[in-house]
Amino acid sequence: MSDVTLARVGQPVPAFELETYEPAQGDFGKFSLAATQAAGRWTVLVFYPADFTFVCPTELADLAEKHAALVALGLEVVGVSTDTKFAHLAWLGAEKLLAGVKYTLAADPTGKVSKLFGVYDEGSGLALRGTFIINPAGVLVSSEINFYNVGRNADELLRKAEANVYLAKHPSEACPAKWKPGGKTLTPSKDMVGKVYEALQ
Repeated sequence: MSDVTLARVGQPVPAFELETYEPAQGDFGKFSLAATQAAGRWTVLVFYPADFTFVCPTELADLAEKHAALVALGLEVVGVSTDTKFAHLAWLGAEKLLAGVKYTLAADPTGKVSKLFGVYDEGSGLALRGTFIINPAGVLVSSEINFYNVGRNADELLRKAEANVYLAKHPSEACPAKWKPGGKTLTPSKDMVGKVYEALQ
């Protein structure tokens, strides 16, 4: 891993492309980070260990419930595993939990992109459960990695996406814990030092 460049929060992500299965069209395609940036859209990458496993379909089904809200925020949603695009097609056809999945499923069989984001497990050849948000400028703004046995909650992904999109438009502000749209934000200054409680009232 020492010779592999890692994507880091606050830094630009190197451009990459992945072959995909597109459930909404029922066909194969390609995801390009550069093209998504050029379109002015955000990207959320959701790495998962493997098709035809157990926790993974519960996560992808949960994400499907938030897909429309994420798209409305300007995000391109991409699920990624080290399976092939053909395995993605077969899995969606077999697993009833995935009936609502309409977002892109990308194939990373060489693990190249999984390695870029630090989720590739050399021992198994699989990707850990990693979630990454990239802004339209190509900068990584959010990173979360879980081990195989803990599934994620798409509610928190949506909350972080909402906060990041808001802050992109209001860069002088900061979102406190559990912030949701319409909630109070913070505008850091010397007058707020030691007085965050007061600022939140």
